[in-house]
Amino acid sequence: MLVVQKYGGTSVADLEKITNIARRIVSYRERGDRVVVVVSAMSGETDRLLNLAQSVDKFPDEREVDVLISTGEQVTSALLAIVLKSMLCDAVSIQGHQVRIITDSAYTKARITTVEEEKITAELDRGKVVVVPGFQGVDEKGNITTLGRGGSDTTAVALAAALKADLCEIYTDVAGVFTADPNICEKARCLDTISYDEMLEMASLGAKVLQIRSVELAKKYNVPILVRTSFGEAPGTLVCKEGRNMSMETVVISGVTYNKNEAKITVRRIPDKPGMAAKIFTALSDAHIVVDVIVQNISKKDRTDITFTVGKMDAKKACKIMEETAEKVGAEGVIIDEDIAKVSIVGSGMMSHAGIASKMFSVLAKEGINIEAITTSEIKLSCVIASKYGQLAVQTLHTAFGLDREDVEEEQ
Repeated sequence: MLVVQKYGGTSVADLEKITNIARRIVSYRERGDRVVVVVSAMSGETDRLLNLAQSVDKFPDEREVDVLISTGEQVTSALLAIVLKSMLCDAVSIQGHQVRIITDSAYTKARITTVEEEKITAELDRGKVVVVPGFQGVDEKGNITTLGRGGSDTTAVALAAALKADLCEIYTDVAGVFTADPNICEKARCLDTISYDEMLEMASLGAKVLQIRSVELAKKYNVPILVRTSFGEAPGTLVCKEGRNMSMETVVISGVTYNKNEAKITVRRIPDKPGMAAKIFTALSDAHIVVDVIVQNISKKDRTDITFTVGKMDAKKACKIMEETAEKVGAEGVIIDEDIAKVSIVGSGMMSHAGIASKMFSVLAKEGINIEAITTSEIKLSCVIASKYGQLAVQTLHTAFGLDREDVEEEQ
């Protein structure tokens, strides 16, 4: 069996934790599995490196930022290989440019185009555990690139797809995929299985277990992902094509997510004529800024407002671009609000059940929570609200849609 394992920053936070995961890897080798390991930087290291760059320049050159922050994963991969060898388990670390994980040239958020897996296969055939730094690749010109936050998940799934691995295991600090963030909702349950589509929605809506691009890749190449904790032996959650079995179509909602890492930007009093929206969102697209919720108000006196949300990391950059664009198109100003949250319900059962939206809106209204924007798909419903109500919204929706664990009171 060929297994690709990925260990996140908390799993490799220090030498003791690296030694612990090395023992797990050795156990897989002893049972006869071939193992490729993808590692993140030690917890906090990427932020430390970014802060160094930003202490020199508020907007440092992105190519050089990628060169800098890619070193975190390189350190971890070398240390893990050293620890494995000390345990008499033959291992080798191979850097992104050696594997040739080829990406485009969108620095700090590059996308993988090709994986040249021959070098990994050759090392596996020699009986070695292969350790690869996650989060990074190389463009066609040989420049180091990085894949954005959570990019090690994408590295692992891309390698699993290229190598035709039997399983991709993602090790993190939680026991699997929960019906809600257990730090917010104590009654959250760990799911046994979840479909790619449901996981895609949950990842895009703030569930921090998997990076959305890794789930997209897994769905495209049908790579089964097992999300597990590296701090115990809990079975975890399997992310796969079919997901969980619904009992007589009674399970409607799989989970409730909460994302406070978005900002709302409003471009005010835009001339209401064809092409204005295209100019606004093309400017953001050219800067590789992903837009989520979009709302356009009713036109008044041939002017309208357009409101949208972006990730907080891109908020200041997006605001600056919008100010420049607003001047070009004759809009009257830009407003940014970073004090928002997005709460969402997700479930494939929503496609065939009426009344889900009205129930969600009623639950929020009962708590006095105003909805600022709404977005929907076949299996998700999201509301933008004031950030101070985010946790309350998650807890009340989790209970209202029957997701609470029944054994919480007994355990207490």
